[in-house]
Amino acid sequence: MGLFFRLRNTLSSPQSITSFVRHKHHSINPKASHFLGLLNLCRTGEDLNPLKSFLFAHGLINHVSLLEQFFRSCFHLGASHLALSTFQQIKKPSLDLQNLLIRCLCNHGLYQDLLCAYMKSRLSGCPSDDFTFPFVIKACAALGAVKIGKEVHGVVFRTGFEQNLVIQTSLVDLYARTGCVETARQVIDRIPQPDLVPWNALIAGYSSNGFDWEALEVFREIVFSDLKPNLSTLASILPVCTRLGCVRAGKSLHCFAVKSGYFSNDFLVPALISMYAGDGDLCGARKLFDSVVEKNVAVWNAMISAYTQRQEPVLAFELFRWMLLVDIRPNLVTFVSIIPSFENFISLSFGESLHACVVKHGSENQLPVLTALVSMYAKLGSIDESRYLFDQMQSKNLLLWNSMISGYVYNGLWDLSLGLFREMQVSRFDADAVSVISILSACSKLEADRLGKSAHAFSIRKGIHSNINLSNALLAFYSDCHHLSYCITLFHKMPLRNGITWNTLISSCVHHGEMEEAVALYYQMQKEGFKLDLVTLTSILPSWSDEENLGQGMAFHGYAIKHGFASDISLLNSLISMYFNCGDLDAGRLVFETMPKRTVVSWNALMTGFKNHNLQNEVMAVFGQMIKDDQRPNYVTLLNLLPACYSQLQGKSIHALAVRTSILHETPLLSSLMFMYARFDNHDSCILLFKTRKMEDISLWNAIMSVQIQAKSSENAVGFFNSLLQMKLEPDNLTLLNLVSSCARLNSLTLANSVMGYIIRKGFDKDMVISNALIDLHSRCGNICIARKLFDGLVKRDAVSWSVMINGYGLNGNGEAALDLFLQMKLSGMAPNGITYLSVLSACSHSGLVEQGRAVFKSMAEHGITPQMKHYACMVDLLGRTGNLTEAYDIVRELPCKPSTSLLESLLGACRIHGNVELGVNIGGLLSELDPENSRPHVMLHNIYAAAGRWTDADRVRSRIEERSLRKVPGFSLLMGH
Repeated sequence: MGLFFRLRNTLSSPQSITSFVRHKHHSINPKASHFLGLLNLCRTGEDLNPLKSFLFAHGLINHVSLLEQFFRSCFHLGASHLALSTFQQIKKPSLDLQNLLIRCLCNHGLYQDLLCAYMKSRLSGCPSDDFTFPFVIKACAALGAVKIGKEVHGVVFRTGFEQNLVIQTSLVDLYARTGCVETARQVIDRIPQPDLVPWNALIAGYSSNGFDWEALEVFREIVFSDLKPNLSTLASILPVCTRLGCVRAGKSLHCFAVKSGYFSNDFLVPALISMYAGDGDLCGARKLFDSVVEKNVAVWNAMISAYTQRQEPVLAFELFRWMLLVDIRPNLVTFVSIIPSFENFISLSFGESLHACVVKHGSENQLPVLTALVSMYAKLGSIDESRYLFDQMQSKNLLLWNSMISGYVYNGLWDLSLGLFREMQVSRFDADAVSVISILSACSKLEADRLGKSAHAFSIRKGIHSNINLSNALLAFYSDCHHLSYCITLFHKMPLRNGITWNTLISSCVHHGEMEEAVALYYQMQKEGFKLDLVTLTSILPSWSDEENLGQGMAFHGYAIKHGFASDISLLNSLISMYFNCGDLDAGRLVFETMPKRTVVSWNALMTGFKNHNLQNEVMAVFGQMIKDDQRPNYVTLLNLLPACYSQLQGKSIHALAVRTSILHETPLLSSLMFMYARFDNHDSCILLFKTRKMEDISLWNAIMSVQIQAKSSENAVGFFNSLLQMKLEPDNLTLLNLVSSCARLNSLTLANSVMGYIIRKGFDKDMVISNALIDLHSRCGNICIARKLFDGLVKRDAVSWSVMINGYGLNGNGEAALDLFLQMKLSGMAPNGITYLSVLSACSHSGLVEQGRAVFKSMAEHGITPQMKHYACMVDLLGRTGNLTEAYDIVRELPCKPSTSLLESLLGACRIHGNVELGVNIGGLLSELDPENSRPHVMLHNIYAAAGRWTDADRVRSRIEERSLRKVPGFSLLMGH
């Protein structure tokens, strides 16, 4: 009775007691009747607590009908936890009681509790029927618990309910929602005559998992099977049409919706607005929006979202203001749709005003809105505000963590993004594909090779590596870390590919200089039915860089015009570069001049094209035109200008422009300025520029070392290397190449050995370019044995490796060894290039191997290599050294171009050695015509006359030297002093 009086005190009116007295309960005992009466008097969840104790105290816990009434009241009064705790204490619940609880939990969205209750029932031996399974499967779908769902599917199969249409439909929905679309398709194929519901579930699954073409194919099956699409079908297929750009099909569905009377539906109109906006037809979307007489909040949200997605923040903002003026209260979706628009506003105050509006409407604690605000502040550069909002939210979800991590990545705070990712894992949040994509971006920027590989391993362990966006991010990461082989391996393992996949790999191949691989991928892409888009065209065009590729480049240009891409500025910029690279300067200039709009990249592309063809005056002219057109140059513009400077005054003017436009901080520009000053022997300015920047940038150290090497100050270059080591900076490959080059010029064997030891200790000896440089260094220092050991130790050799070793034998006078190595090179399958032949001919010249030299020179044509001036010079030197002066002079007369000064001087020296005065006079005449201000040929000719005893001719040459005021260049010693 105490319980009764406590309950009575909580009742709202005495009439409830009257209704209890009048209540009739046939065939139940007095205690049960008393319990039901008390239950009828409960008005809040707290009132139910004593009744739970009443059930256990009076032995009513196994009274099914009472428990059912109690459970219904628990859910009705918001005390689901009481129903759950009561259910957990029942040793073996009945099937009806289990089904009632499961249904109530499902209706209230308590899916996790539903699965716990189901598992408890299973363990207690309670059976399941065709009423149980659909709710349990729905809970698995809602939670994404595909593993549990598969176990339930097994139970369904074992208990003989697999043919139940409702259960089959639930299974289709489960597998479709959780991304197991192939399994979903297999389930639906086993249904003898599926109705529209499972088909709709399959379309929704394909759509949400990015299988848009498959979703469209299922829709065709629905139409051909004489099933009439309903509202749910249209709502699922319209976004598919939007993403695929099938606007014509979408418009047909629009007509079908109007004809079927679905057009006024609150959900369908927003989907149609999104479809038109997705096709870029904002006018059509707006007309549809304006045609709706009574616009609900969903329609407003669709139009605002359309403006946001089409990068029209001002229109989105104006529509949002209008929405507030007509007293339409914004909801969560409104704010989630409008907040991203404010990311594009430069002013932070706009974002703060919207934040105030969110607070005013009481949405500041809604997690999706807070997540959007975190992203907005991060995009506006206010990362501290983002972090403050993030920290304020007690119950975070994965989306909020991802938003904050992405914010750090967007603002270049790579270390903080990695730290927050670790914090997220400590907080027991399982990272998804979006999390790993952000982390991979940070790893790329930090060049954190191991961390990126760990992220890849993490994605495999979590089973999310098959996500196509994550796979594409992995391709980009490995490309940025210079692991092209990993990219190709990953590409071939990907079960699904899209246009981004192909574009990423093609761009990676082009970036790494693998042009043939890029072109092969392009053809493979076409074979697999992928259409070329703007990104593909822009990615593949740099691979056409030779005159022989001009036809293919022009074909791409035609394709772009045919498919409406020809007005895209980025593509036109790539076309300018392509035409210049392929040698058609007029076509490149024409593309530039016919551009509807030019950006600084367009001007830079034109200037780079002229610079690469050594048309320095054209570069200057284009720059002048650029300034007249009020186009602001960037640092790339100045990088093109500096090599074109023909005076230091011009270079200083460009330096001043860089200071005035605040772009001097760019490291490539600083390096280029240093090289410009070095070209005019102003080494003080080089060092001054070097000292004005932070010393932590290894690129500047590389530049100053290169400048010192060019100035023949190799000792200073080595000194700068010592300085960077004292500052505890880590050298890169280019630093060590500069160091090796300095050592080669100093010709110090001790220094060479020290440098080699340092390179091996730091692991740079695995780099083929550095190994080749070490071989050359030791060859020049006379340590040919060490050079050969280094060569033999190479895991992989390129043409340069063979060439430097052959040249090393030549420098050390071992022509026979050079010829043997040349033969080994050809037998190994490595094709010799022009540099290789130059090394072999030089070796033959130093060793006097005339017949072998003739044979090597003739074999050049067999390998498709056209001799250059240096090859002719080697042959002339070889023949001159061995006294075959007439044959050497015949080569000079048959040259396809004018002979070089060094070639003629070599032959003139041979004439002096072998006493051929007549030929010497002829060669001297040729030299005087080529370089009349050079005193060396006159001095050599004087010596020839003197050696032959023709003193009159010798005096005449000396008089000519004095008349022209020609001065002999003083000699210098190559020996190092001690």
